[in-house]
Amino acid sequence: MQCDIAIIGGGPAGLMAAETAAATPGVTVHVFDAMPSVGRKFLLAGKGGLNLTHSESFENFVQRYGDAQTDMQSWLKAFGADQLQHWAQGLGIDTFVGTSGRVFPKDMKAAPLLRAWLQRLRSQGVIFHMRHRWEDWGASDQPGTRMLQFTTPQAAVQVRARAVVLAPGGASWARLGSDGQWAPLLAADGIDVAPLRPSNCGFDVARAQASSGETRRDFLRSMFGQSDASQSLGWSELFTERFAGQPFKSVAIAFTDGKGRSFQRRGEFVATATGVEGSLIYAVSAMLRDEIEAKGSATFELDLLPAITPERVLEELRHPRGSRSLSTHLKSRLHLDGIKMAMLYEQLTKDEMADPVVLARAIKALPITLIAPRPIDEAISTAGGVRLPELNAHFMLRKLPGVFCAGEMLDWEAPTGGYLITASCATGRLAGEGARLFVDAEGALGA
Repeated sequence: MQCDIAIIGGGPAGLMAAETAAATPGVTVHVFDAMPSVGRKFLLAGKGGLNLTHSESFENFVQRYGDAQTDMQSWLKAFGADQLQHWAQGLGIDTFVGTSGRVFPKDMKAAPLLRAWLQRLRSQGVIFHMRHRWEDWGASDQPGTRMLQFTTPQAAVQVRARAVVLAPGGASWARLGSDGQWAPLLAADGIDVAPLRPSNCGFDVARAQASSGETRRDFLRSMFGQSDASQSLGWSELFTERFAGQPFKSVAIAFTDGKGRSFQRRGEFVATATGVEGSLIYAVSAMLRDEIEAKGSATFELDLLPAITPERVLEELRHPRGSRSLSTHLKSRLHLDGIKMAMLYEQLTKDEMADPVVLARAIKALPITLIAPRPIDEAISTAGGVRLPELNAHFMLRKLPGVFCAGEMLDWEAPTGGYLITASCATGRLAGEGARLFVDAEGALGA
């Protein structure tokens, strides 16, 4: 099999590369994907409402990409939030801005957009090959071409291409195709690949009560060799049994890492059997992960009542409660109950709960210590990948002329909120354009 441009990966980055590359009449573009159909992760991500992008200012938008924002700035100026919305409208998909500033299709669904997109690609002549898993490079028998080796359910397949766009994703949600198996192949060619790490992920906590009467602080001390208690992840059995899977709503998180960088935001997240996950956790996950890698743990402060001042909280706690229980008093005066009340009992000793000053401080700034991110395959996305200096201005690998990279396989990360899809599409568009120019120029693009 042979083609002008071979694209590996049928996610947003690969499909956008295909659309851009196929804009030149006569250029044959083939898309290869290991799954039975394209866009599987895209469809799953949009199951609860497809968040295409975000409406905030460009200055704020680009800051969401952390250390990669300098490179991202030029890419997103070429194809950013506004251009992505205009592109979706061209497919017949109208969008709207939600109360959080996030941008969604009017019907909130991913499937109609993907169907319209595939229809456009097929009308451009793009050919799709499903259940084709890229395994390695092959020895090319023609100068100026690349040979690709694939496995399929029927047999091994070799494909000769004048240019290749790699867009296989990162290493999260391997069951949907992005398993990170490309990393050792590129590393073997001398490409500098940063280790793949979980991003937009949940975290494990140390068990709140490792033994009867032992507080979290006691257990953490044991972890660092100050006692003989054994390590155990997650909340207490009672808390897990009653509250795993339930959300903390209308709370706030504050975190400052060892480099002095600070994060503070309101929102919500979910208690899991072993720790925490959810949108508010994802927003700070990169900082938490890096802190754990550097120091072995990361502690954020949880404000259970962000709408109430510390002075008011203390005032209500000091209000006489008569014969009422503490739980009843907290529910009556501060509307604290359910999972929020349970978390206080999980974290504090009986004496600490009885001290109004200590309890008030805990309600406004309860320390939650995390000791490990969840496994990479559970993460929404990944950090790490092909380091950006490995690419030239056309997204071509300097050491592999004719090979371009796009999407999550590149060394950038961003929180959820439309930033992931936007950057994947932006890099896919630029890589597809680079591949098209390479083919048009008969391989004359420089490194």
